[in-house]
Amino acid sequence: MLYKEDFPVGSKVRIASREFLENFERSWKYRYPLESSQLHHAGEVATVSSVGFYHGGDVVYQLRDIPGTWHEACLCTDP
Repeated sequence: MLYKEDFPVGSKVRIASREFLENFERSWKYRYPLESSQLHHAGEVATVSSVGFYHGGDVVYQLRDIPGTWHEACLCTDP
């Protein structure tokens, strides 16, 4: 299986709204749960610094100057 990220390293992304992040935090039951401190970054624009994949094809990101591991569903390309 070939994995493909939506946001390559260097991409500008916007973090989802606080409401979306709160819902995601409550409902996500797998690896890399959101930490409450990540909610403070809702709506911010950031640059992707690294991309990772875990079994099953889920894509996770590290963002420059913003802590935490971010799921693809929590990011969009509307900076």
